[in-house]
Amino acid sequence: MSFFSFNLSRSRYFVSRINNNNRLLSLLSRPNYSLLNSFHLTRSISQGVDDDVVKKKIINGSSGYHINGGPSFMQGTVFWGKPNSPITIEDFHMPKPKAGELLIKTKACGVCHSDLHVIKGELPFPSPCVIGHEITGEVVDHGPHTDPSIIKRLPVGAHVVGAFIMPCGNCFYCVKGQEDLCEAFFAYNRAKGTLYDGETRLFLRKNGEPVYMYSMGGLAEYCVVPANALTVLPETLPYSESAILGCAVFTAYGAMRHAAEMRAGDSVAVIGIGGVGSSCLQIARAFGASEIIAVDVQDDKLQNAKMLGATHIVNAAKEDAVDKIKEITGGMGVDVAVEALGKPQTFLQCTQSVRDGGKAVMIGLAPSNVIGEVDITRLVRRQIKIIGSYGGRARQDLPKLVKLAETGLFNLNAAISRKCKFEEAANAYKDLDRGSIVGRAVVEIM
Repeated sequence: MSFFSFNLSRSRYFVSRINNNNRLLSLLSRPNYSLLNSFHLTRSISQGVDDDVVKKKIINGSSGYHINGGPSFMQGTVFWGKPNSPITIEDFHMPKPKAGELLIKTKACGVCHSDLHVIKGELPFPSPCVIGHEITGEVVDHGPHTDPSIIKRLPVGAHVVGAFIMPCGNCFYCVKGQEDLCEAFFAYNRAKGTLYDGETRLFLRKNGEPVYMYSMGGLAEYCVVPANALTVLPETLPYSESAILGCAVFTAYGAMRHAAEMRAGDSVAVIGIGGVGSSCLQIARAFGASEIIAVDVQDDKLQNAKMLGATHIVNAAKEDAVDKIKEITGGMGVDVAVEALGKPQTFLQCTQSVRDGGKAVMIGLAPSNVIGEVDITRLVRRQIKIIGSYGGRARQDLPKLVKLAETGLFNLNAAISRKCKFEEAANAYKDLDRGSIVGRAVVEIM
């Protein structure tokens, strides 16, 4: 199965900014958004129009934008919507940030199972789209009318890391501090592939057609990210290894800190030791877990789990995982069990592995409409808590994760098992699909 093919033209174009007297076309009426972000330029291109109309609309929308004498085009990967079809590398107009948004020169992007679910057609998402949602990079521009406090906090030249959940900051949940439930993120980005004015920032150079964004569409040379999803990355932390802070570590932290409310001394089992599961092991260790049990079917992943803090390993292909977990814990089960695969079998194992009153936290995404089973009577009588957790809270948690990495409590180097070039990402996705990546792979776009 081939995930990537390539557009062989990799030219770069440097043009002057075109002063085209763009007209303000509409005032958005959506609630919860700043008036500064209400004015926007139409950039959508209708299908079937003649070339002159297309060119005129492109000039009036996006092609006049470039970075201080730098490029006005970039390259990014495109998934066209047919399950398991090749992803191509295409030329785009430089994405233009709006108020409260930043243009980031992408330095690294993690290879995540969520992207693979989209590629395989297991999770519905608008297409064509640019995948990649786990990024580090450098700030190169701010959208017009961006608040001065944002520009001061995230100046041009700053190294940054981005969270895949990009909170709007204004909805019911964001105001309550539950940014991982941001209404705008799910209603616009996950449902429509856009940012929160209902528009993408990605347009193909060849015809001006829109391409949708999975989070920020990070598997590209540049990406537009809302300021609320970014935090400064110290220069002491490397771009490549730090990319996983925005998803793998971010997801693990959300599960342990907010869903499980883990405390020092808790016993923890993690079922599925991939990129996110291995991050859960390190977070559990950093939080002071008394026992950390790693469960997987692959010996290489289990051996890696030992280096990441696991005190016990269980090969579920060779022994009953639930029985072994209970044996390790004196028959009780663990305080917290985390399921990081998204499979019905491991969902059930997770609920069966916790002690009475324990917490089973589900973080693995499954194909749409997959159902997990649970023993209802035990759930009721023994106060088993089953909790879903999608990720962390960007403004609260991402700075804390940076500190964990900076102090060495989270070992970024140990979490990364492969680095590849932009053009080599195909092999990473193939190997991820085969289950042969131990830990996390990162695409370097520098």
